[in-house]
Amino acid sequence: MLEFKNISKSFDGPEGKVIALKDVSLSVSPGELLAVRGPSGCGKTTLLLTAGGLLRPDGGQVSLNGQDPYGLNPDERSKLRARMIGFVFQQFHLIPYLTVRQNILAPSLALPVKEVDERAEELISHFGLDSRAGHVPAQLSTGERQRTALARALLNRPKVILADEPTGNLDEANADIIFSYFSQYVADGGCVLLVTHDVRAAAHATRTLQMVEGQIVQYG
Repeated sequence: MLEFKNISKSFDGPEGKVIALKDVSLSVSPGELLAVRGPSGCGKTTLLLTAGGLLRPDGGQVSLNGQDPYGLNPDERSKLRARMIGFVFQQFHLIPYLTVRQNILAPSLALPVKEVDERAEELISHFGLDSRAGHVPAQLSTGERQRTALARALLNRPKVILADEPTGNLDEANADIIFSYFSQYVADGGCVLLVTHDVRAAAHATRTLQMVEGQIVQYG
């Protein structure tokens, strides 16, 4: 479903070139939750952005469901991303003036969703947000915000979820809830690429990789 072949990426820094990814190869298959762990600054977020078609690599190839997103023009790449990928972030990135329901519906503006209102209500119920559907993010708990963000990511029924430190702002109980939703998603045939420094991720992952200084150094 998602494959990296010898991906490299570097940036120009004040003291010269900074290597973010160095010859990284990995794959994530349907029914798999792959956790990439590592300290801050090791290249995890760069890995995720490259996987999501948001950051063109300097070398190597990304394959998403058999397509190279960087071989497409920007409009085609945006449509592929909207159709195939759901993003979940540590900071939630909810639109502050929209309600829970409206935030969940937001991806349908980029890609029409069949029976979108029914799909949104299904997700609101699934994530236990029925009583909060008319509230804006400032009125939600931290756990409710992340559940809203995950529901939004699933609106278009994506094949892949890319998650960047999704439990970083959550207590243990709420983190376990999010991990349980990821586990159900992969059990239904989806795949998750999760980047995190959270040691709890390994207990829920199908596989765990360790990243240090832009390289995969350990397979688990």
